[in-house]
Amino acid sequence: MQREEEAVDSAAIQAFVPFLLKTSSQALEELLLQPDPEAHYAIPVSLLDLAHINYGLAESLLQTPKPVLRCIDAALLQAQHQLMQGHPRKAHMAIKERVHARLASLPHSLDSRAGGASPSIGNIRSVHVNKLLTVSGTVVRSGAVQMLEAQRLYECAKCKHRFVTSVDLELGPTMQLPTACPSPGPKICKGVTFQHIEEVQLHTDYQEIRVQEKSQCVALGAMPRSITVILQDELADCCQAGDDVEVTGIVTRQWRSAVAGARCNVDLVILANALRVANQAKSRVEVDADTQRQFDEFWAAHRACPLRGRNKILASICPQIFGLFTVKLATMLMLAGGVQRVDAGGTAIRGEVHMLLVGDPGTGKSQFLKYAAKLSPRAVMTSGKGTSSAGLTVTAVKDGGQWALEAGALVLADGGLCCIDEFNGIREAERATIHEAMEQQTLSVAKAGLVTTLSTRATVFGVTNPKGTYKPRQSLADNTGLSGPLLSRFDIVLVLLDLKDPEWDSIVSEHILTAHQQRPEAQAQPQGWTIDMLQKYLCWVKATFQPVLSSEAEQLLLAYYQSQRQALDRSAARTTIRMLESIIRIAQAHARLTARHVVTLQDAVVAVLVAEASMHTSAILGPQNVLHSAFAEDPDAEYAEQERQVLAALRPPEQLGYC
Repeated sequence: MQREEEAVDSAAIQAFVPFLLKTSSQALEELLLQPDPEAHYAIPVSLLDLAHINYGLAESLLQTPKPVLRCIDAALLQAQHQLMQGHPRKAHMAIKERVHARLASLPHSLDSRAGGASPSIGNIRSVHVNKLLTVSGTVVRSGAVQMLEAQRLYECAKCKHRFVTSVDLELGPTMQLPTACPSPGPKICKGVTFQHIEEVQLHTDYQEIRVQEKSQCVALGAMPRSITVILQDELADCCQAGDDVEVTGIVTRQWRSAVAGARCNVDLVILANALRVANQAKSRVEVDADTQRQFDEFWAAHRACPLRGRNKILASICPQIFGLFTVKLATMLMLAGGVQRVDAGGTAIRGEVHMLLVGDPGTGKSQFLKYAAKLSPRAVMTSGKGTSSAGLTVTAVKDGGQWALEAGALVLADGGLCCIDEFNGIREAERATIHEAMEQQTLSVAKAGLVTTLSTRATVFGVTNPKGTYKPRQSLADNTGLSGPLLSRFDIVLVLLDLKDPEWDSIVSEHILTAHQQRPEAQAQPQGWTIDMLQKYLCWVKATFQPVLSSEAEQLLLAYYQSQRQALDRSAARTTIRMLESIIRIAQAHARLTARHVVTLQDAVVAVLVAEASMHTSAILGPQNVLHSAFAEDPDAEYAEQERQVLAALRPPEQLGYC
């Protein structure tokens, strides 16, 4: 029986060699020229190509992946020998023994099982054991890289038979000795004493990560599921907490340690064969050519009146809330974002626009928070009241005797949106932990001997109530209880005050009663753009437009910043150099929102208006209330008056005493 299996394996190896020479000859040639023969190397193997050339081999790989993968690795060695023969650069080549086939392009059509070859993590069941599949998710826990002794040579003390034992990953990263000597001789040896031979042993890198399914795959009210992924050899240490990954591997069992009197449980884990970090696609939605053509036609029709076209888009934001034009504009500017730049010293200046809503209860803050989370393809929602600093940033946990990093909300939202309700509920001692994450967009970690830096390129949308009754004459820091350094990291801060205005209350009441009187089928057909359309539009403008400042926009923004610095009643927390960066980002976001490659004077004026909206009494616009802001019937005429007021209030920068 053993000879028959060896013959089958040999036949499979010989079948894979021509396929590898045909599809991976260049990769094999580069492998042979590598200088280190002891390192681990990977050769990508496309299953689609294999299915096209030899369907039977591809089918056997899906059904019995472990023995077939061993055959492919052995075939890679033979392919190296054949490619090396007669090669003009043979003198510079060396055979690499530790080469592994890494699978890609898993063909879904070859597998008729439930869920196919790419089930969600929550749908992985016992029927998938020893099967090959691909899962995608977010790394929520990253363990330390360990050295694993994969094989060890022993000698029987009784019959001197030597044998190799390998680690059994189903029992964890441990090695189990046989209960009796496995000598194949004619006389059965019952020896139980074995001596370790030090000269021959095989070590490999070993790491365990925890991958959680994405929020889009989780039903409302359901807990997101996660699974442990085992990385070995060159795959170890190729990702970190917060990364989006796509893992191809074999589902296997891992028995928990047996405890007397307790039920023996088993976990399903994935023994990774290939891993791809997909961070570039974190916050993207596929936009087809037809949708792009619709956007182009929309702006072609509104190019003469861009503000009217912009307001049509804004009217689709939280349609159940009447008015609040300024908040809807600020929400879209936050989601559109500015342009990241890198200064001469190599420091990256963030392009994400952070926003904070401060307002009385019942002003619709949480509605905007949830709607913004729906518009972002990657969003994490949390509450400041029950969240620790570890829950927001990262924590060190002990798992199986080893320390690992577990990602918090800001790390998991990398590349997307982090929504924090009850922002002032974050404890004072823990607020300093998010300073670096918001401005530098990195998170330096030094916990339990684990020292690393994680990426937190997330837009922060915070919502909070004031401390008691909002007092317009007091500073924002006094009203919210948030420190000046933390407030300075928010580009947009809007205050929603529920002032008693009978006329406004009548308009809002009529809007709510009208909505209740509508038939259900009428409510099911929303007016304006759908959430799906808005998602695609935001993705399109962020990928297409990288607006640059025009000279007139630059002069206006500089004049406004310098006037705020000279104001007698200026807020020290808000009028730092970060304010100039903030209004530049807001102007760039408005240029993106209106599909422009250049930041015009109009974009700069809107940025000034949004910055002034955080003040109860604006030096430019006078008394105002963001809660009562409504859509203008003639936006161009309204803007013309606002532009006149802004330009009249701001003198040229050379007259401000700074030049």
